[in-house]
Amino acid sequence: MNSIYEENPGRVLVRFAIPYMVAAFLQTLYGLVDLFVVGLYNTSTTTTAVSVGSQIMHMMTVVILGLVLGITVQVGNSLGAGNFDKIKKVIGTSSLFFGVTAVAFAGLMMVFNTSIVELVLTPAEAVAETRQYLLICSIGVPFIFAFNIVSGILRGLGDSRSPMNAVVGACIVNVILDFVFVGGYGLGARGAALATIIGQLASFFVVYFLYKKNYGKYRLILSEIRVDMDILRQVVFVGIPVALQDGFIQVAFMVITAIANSRGLIDSAAVGVVEKLICFFFLIPSSFMSAISAITAQNIGAGKLSRAKESLRWGLIITVGWGLFIGLINQFIPGEFVAIFTKDELVRQAGAVYLRGYAIDTAFAAVHFCFSGFFCGAQKSWISFVHNLISVLLIRIPGSYLASLYFPDTLYPMGLAAPTGSLVSAVICIVFYVALFRSRPGGQEKK
Repeated sequence: MNSIYEENPGRVLVRFAIPYMVAAFLQTLYGLVDLFVVGLYNTSTTTTAVSVGSQIMHMMTVVILGLVLGITVQVGNSLGAGNFDKIKKVIGTSSLFFGVTAVAFAGLMMVFNTSIVELVLTPAEAVAETRQYLLICSIGVPFIFAFNIVSGILRGLGDSRSPMNAVVGACIVNVILDFVFVGGYGLGARGAALATIIGQLASFFVVYFLYKKNYGKYRLILSEIRVDMDILRQVVFVGIPVALQDGFIQVAFMVITAIANSRGLIDSAAVGVVEKLICFFFLIPSSFMSAISAITAQNIGAGKLSRAKESLRWGLIITVGWGLFIGLINQFIPGEFVAIFTKDELVRQAGAVYLRGYAIDTAFAAVHFCFSGFFCGAQKSWISFVHNLISVLLIRIPGSYLASLYFPDTLYPMGLAAPTGSLVSAVICIVFYVALFRSRPGGQEKK
């Protein structure tokens, strides 16, 4: 492990982020393939059902990812400090606590299935299929938790490749079963949901097998799976603010979806497709955010604050560059991206207008994503919570509502609400960083 504290920080960051990126791409591909296959064999009603249902599931997944980031940070920090006993305590505590949480989440989603579908103002034509999709996917929630718990442990240990390999296998399963269930058996939204949860189950089995095979010294026995309250507080101190901030972002997405749903089937389908594309465009900044979190935690645990700052700098250079490219290209050919996922010309036109405004967000979001990763790795995830709360409540939601109210014939102003919110977040992050970190020298660096 010592070599990572001597290598070029940018090289370490890229090497660690690439498997994150591939895994995130393949997980996003679940939803994209669902939309593609459903659009290939079904009408816009089913496409809307899968779009709305998968967005609800995506919200659940990012909240889970936020919670388990606390595991990654605590494992990484303990690894950097050479505290191997604490690593086992983190793993035991997290496994039990989040296992119970997973069952509770799944139960709540089943019980409130109808209410959730109604809350996002799903178009009447798509309500029945959306409920079916969401009910089936709710069964897979414990699998999502289980996969991400093990993946969070592995990434804290410096292994971002094993989760990627698990997702590769799961994605293959998901794609094959999409064509079997949706195309072959004509199950529509139900088939897409079945393919998704079977893929999630496969990803857990693969990642758990790799964990047991390669990290035997951290393998837990039953007597070690208990909650240590001090450890739990440290994990949730990082994880809960991140889960809340990601939850607020997803709430903003859901509110925007609800606003679009109220405008009719065409705008609803257009916004759903664009949200999927945005998830894809955000893969690079979100992957670097996660990588920066893990690397920052390890370096701070080892007393290498200056290397953590250097990783942040490289992350900003790479992700902002990507964001500028995506924002620019979507000023010229947004319709071509939207057309990948819909045959409906009206949906394509509406989606292109929305994407042209929304795509600018990729550059601004890259800034606050990287800073959020650094703050989380430094165990100051409350900063990320604060800037996202301000952005969502004061900019994104009211901005989208007002844009929809005053511009009922175009989605372009609604698309601009997201980059405006991200710009505010970026400014807040920079202010906090300057106040808390930039003025500090490298500190007492361990040799």
